[in-house]
Amino acid sequence: MPPHPSSRVQKAREDLAGRLREIRRDAGITGRELAVRCGWSESKSSRIENAKTPPSDTDIEVWCRACVAEGQAPDLIAANRQSADAHVQWKRLQRSGLRRLQESVVDLYQQTNLFRVYVSDVIPGFLQTPGYATALLSSIADFRGTPDDVSDAVAARMRRNAVLSDGSRRFSFVLEESVLRYRLCGADTMAAQLGHLLGVMDLHNVAVGVVPFSAQRTVWPMPTFTVFDDIRVHADTLDAASALTEPSQVEIYARAFERLSQGAVRGAEARALIAAALASLH
Repeated sequence: MPPHPSSRVQKAREDLAGRLREIRRDAGITGRELAVRCGWSESKSSRIENAKTPPSDTDIEVWCRACVAEGQAPDLIAANRQSADAHVQWKRLQRSGLRRLQESVVDLYQQTNLFRVYVSDVIPGFLQTPGYATALLSSIADFRGTPDDVSDAVAARMRRNAVLSDGSRRFSFVLEESVLRYRLCGADTMAAQLGHLLGVMDLHNVAVGVVPFSAQRTVWPMPTFTVFDDIRVHADTLDAASALTEPSQVEIYARAFERLSQGAVRGAEARALIAAALASLH
């Protein structure tokens, strides 16, 4: 199998192969002995160890069992699946326009009961008004050079965000105070957005915390991420959308969210910070 055209995917495959090779070596067995224990050819072991052939979930389970390392199988299986779709290039997702990007996560949203969202850059998509979303997505479309379907993308985002009104789902948001201050749209649009944020805070299934500029921090500001239940994390960068599913990865993001949440103010204090940001617009 030739190297994957995506360097990120290829790197993930090579990392997985290296971890499997280390497990075999830690068990003190050769590739030939591993093949015997697994019931397959020695060449298959070699291809997997050298990232020539991606293993199946079953291959990983058998490999770990042969090396008496069954406890490592869940993380490795998650990494194996992640290598195929974790680093999805934004350009590929967006080349047919931004609407498709909004619609691509609808199923995931419908399957999630607890959303934990940390943002350090923009108002969370869940909480955006049409005006704010239009300004933001227009900026993204211009920067990316994608087809101009901003109106359709905004409509899709608003439909997607209907999940917020489902009282059976819980949402916990932690915003850096800077998010309230960044001018990504006109003053009137930003005022409407901040007013909407204040209104959303009244929903019984929504918790909003703001980390003040003046807070004594226990953790540093981080790139934006979302934790879906305890099974998946989306962590976006400029060039890729990372979907992380390894239990150990999800755990560290959940721990980061908890630490960031501890530094946030809520209720009247959070409202006061939003009101101050509103006042600064005039």
